[in-house]
Amino acid sequence: MHPEKSAEVKAWLQKAQNDLRAGEIDLEASPPLIEDALFHSQQAVEKTMKGFLTAHDKIFRKTHDLDELGLACENIDESLMVILDPARELTVFAWAFRYPGDMGELSVDEARETIEIARNVYNEVINRLPDEVRP
Repeated sequence: MHPEKSAEVKAWLQKAQNDLRAGEIDLEASPPLIEDALFHSQQAVEKTMKGFLTAHDKIFRKTHDLDELGLACENIDESLMVILDPARELTVFAWAFRYPGDMGELSVDEARETIEIARNVYNEVINRLPDEVRP
């Protein structure tokens, strides 16, 4: 892989890793920052997918839609479908709690589940990429 592309993929994956860490820290806060954790879960999945697409020279538009990004990833490696399917539901967290409004509330356990979904996506995707692009 060309060094510039390798650096770009690595940058996407590092950002995803940072979002996973931020989500975990949010849930350890007292009181837990559930809404922020949900946002970081979505962001981790989005950035992981964008890193995967970049590694495979697939252009994607500026979007937070995990279904759209997931379909593009599955077109490259359909075995990702099983791990990406649960992540599609996280799309709404890109904006749902970022502004005032009545979006309902989720529990800490539900937020932990979203972090776990994001971590699974991250781990499965990096396992399909060359060592040179892994953070």
